[in-house]
Amino acid sequence: MKADWTLGKLASLLSGKVHGRAEQAFSSLSIDSRTLTPSGETLFVALTGEQHDGHNYIGELYKRGVRAFLVSSLPDYNKYPEAGFCVVSDTLCSLQELASARRQLFVGEVVAITGSNGKTIVKEWIHQCLGETIRIHRSPKSYNSQVGVPLSVWGLTPEHQLAVIEAGISRPGEMEKLNRVIQPDTGIFTHLGSAHQEHFESMEQKLKEKLKLFRGCRKVICRADNTIGSVPLRTYLRDLQIETVDWSLEGEARYKYRIARRTSSQTSVDAMLQDKKFNFLLPFSDDASVENALHVVTYCLEKGFSPEFVNKQIEKLEPVSMRLEILKGIMGSTLINDTYNSDTGGVVAALDLMGQQDTRTGRVVILSDLLQSGQEDRALYTEIAALLKRKKVDLFIGIGPALSDHRALFPVSSLFYRDTENFLKRMDRTLFHEKIILIKGSRLFGFERVTQELQLKTHQTRLETDLNAMVHNLNHFRSLLNEGVLTMVMVKALSYGSGNIEIAKLLQYHQVDYLAVAFIDEGVELRKAGIHLPIMVLNPDPSGFGTMLDYMLEPEIYNLRGVEALQKILHRRGIQDFPLHVKLDTGMHRLGFAEKDLEQLIPWLQHADFRVASVFSHLVASGDSHHDQFTREQIQGFNQMCSRLSLALGLTFRKHILNSTGIERFTDAQYDMVRLGIGLHGIGEDPSLKVVSSFLTTVSQMRTVAAGETVGYLRSGLTKRLSSIATIPLGYADGFHRSLGNGNGFVFVNGQMAPTIGEICMDMAMIDVTGLEVCEGDEVELFGKQQSVSELARQAGTIPYEILTSVPERVKRVYLQE
Repeated sequence: MKADWTLGKLASLLSGKVHGRAEQAFSSLSIDSRTLTPSGETLFVALTGEQHDGHNYIGELYKRGVRAFLVSSLPDYNKYPEAGFCVVSDTLCSLQELASARRQLFVGEVVAITGSNGKTIVKEWIHQCLGETIRIHRSPKSYNSQVGVPLSVWGLTPEHQLAVIEAGISRPGEMEKLNRVIQPDTGIFTHLGSAHQEHFESMEQKLKEKLKLFRGCRKVICRADNTIGSVPLRTYLRDLQIETVDWSLEGEARYKYRIARRTSSQTSVDAMLQDKKFNFLLPFSDDASVENALHVVTYCLEKGFSPEFVNKQIEKLEPVSMRLEILKGIMGSTLINDTYNSDTGGVVAALDLMGQQDTRTGRVVILSDLLQSGQEDRALYTEIAALLKRKKVDLFIGIGPALSDHRALFPVSSLFYRDTENFLKRMDRTLFHEKIILIKGSRLFGFERVTQELQLKTHQTRLETDLNAMVHNLNHFRSLLNEGVLTMVMVKALSYGSGNIEIAKLLQYHQVDYLAVAFIDEGVELRKAGIHLPIMVLNPDPSGFGTMLDYMLEPEIYNLRGVEALQKILHRRGIQDFPLHVKLDTGMHRLGFAEKDLEQLIPWLQHADFRVASVFSHLVASGDSHHDQFTREQIQGFNQMCSRLSLALGLTFRKHILNSTGIERFTDAQYDMVRLGIGLHGIGEDPSLKVVSSFLTTVSQMRTVAAGETVGYLRSGLTKRLSSIATIPLGYADGFHRSLGNGNGFVFVNGQMAPTIGEICMDMAMIDVTGLEVCEGDEVELFGKQQSVSELARQAGTIPYEILTSVPERVKRVYLQE
């Protein structure tokens, strides 16, 4: 895109002041130094928040080639002679105002979508239906926030004919700002639910706030059956004097649809349009997808497309996946399987995720032709080639006729195939040895076969980890901390079962301060994977201190034997000022120095070989209010012991005692750092925490068992009726505890609860699905979004920690990220 803005022009718009080069031009925007592709035509917007300040990265970005900055605090700009800085009072408001100015130049139709659910689905399906007919710009991914919306609108160009922008809010007062940015012509209200309810007094207040998006709209599409209490949604719209285009499956509306028939995979919908009956065949059967699809049908009809055309396009709708999977691949490779939009924005997002992985391994991108881009092929693939170069991709594999025809735009080492079948026949697997491989293809190319071919064949049972949910939980706990308090995250025991390397990479990317592991080997593995954060080892064997020094791992010291052994090896190697962490016993009585031990400990800590990086202790029962008095006594004892150490050593050191539940319940004891463990995984009392892990498998076989027969070992599973029994391919060797057998535990199949029957076997278990709609191959959830880890732990008579950490490595780990 041509650089048509300068910092001088920006300052005039924003009433800001330019320091340095006012003539510095820019065409693209960035708010994140970690995902930014440096360019002399990028404007970096230095946003500030509770846990971040973009101004801290100006020096780094200048070194990487960025020359235009929008800031609220002016750095010493003499250090950056080739850069320009536009100084404003609020960079977020200025970002929104800049995007609003871009919107005013756009002459096409702008559609704004809001609602509690379905925004991204409806947006993507409009593009699937109309993208081949008109040039559409749409929000990347789920960019619907105060930051995401202006970034979405900035992507508008004169070549686009239609813009589809989604908008979401989490508290009152936000939607007016988004309305000024989007300035919509048409609105679509998808659905009103309980999501993000915590900052609103009532559903009615939340609805009224959401509807502020549509001020200035010519019309708004909504479902007539949506009500708040007994008041229809359209009543609120009419109060805003906005034309309502409503539809219904039951009552009166402008567009009256009726479900004619429904199968397991399709829904046939009849409609009367202009006194003529039409039928639309929706390739979905669930209620949410039917509702989303009918929003799209109504929009397309209202826009003037014929029912015949709309039906043809609707039949081709495909599910929208907003998640990227990170999988283990063949020959030590890592796969990033991306089924989100195949357009340049989607490619950028996927390459950003690739950049978070170990940078020491080679990067391979397997990409299909990009369909429905709205760009001329040569311009499109010139842009893709430049993007791959900036992202330092080592090997590019292009699949499809368009990419093959434009191979001259790419490096000579690139490989091209006319179709997926040809690639699979000729694929050289040695190219993928220990590489990071991004697989991104339009559905037409059937890239699931590529993923299947490159994926390491392991146990079909899987533990899914939602990385977005994990980041949400991390930010939740960070929001509870006082300014300057550091965060140490526990990644011991495979990060509570989720996988230590992948989780450590995520935490490093999101700039936590410390990691903690239980044993030296865990820390070594993280270092070998490229983790450079400080790592504390909680239970180091003194015989491994040499290895710890080699890999810059910091030991917990809990007895005199350990401190003496560490001092000897430090002295022998001539190392001074080495960081260690002193564990105090304030009531756990597991590891640590008791108060009576301090007199002997202090002389050792005065050695120049050591530096006390932190002093800490472990709360016994911070999550149980019955023991709050004991917790307070622990904190008081910790204070006294730390004061004694500080006075004797003549120095200050970091102190930490709070774990996940302690962070939530004892905010006055945050000290200098907190330790976040199981709370990161969504286990806690706060309802705003999100589910991170889902333990999933499939039905291997179905059978009918007569009444009075038995199922499984020891004949303990007695059927009392003609029963449908499903066998699932996991057992106690996979972390499904034997105590959950014989009806003591439940799983969910297709959203339906099913009890176990008979004993849990080593590699299999049986469940009673009598009366349920279940087929072989259907997905089964042990814990996840339908049943919490805590609930399964209750059934097993144990705690969530044991459930999570007992899932063995033979179970495949899959990482999902939007």
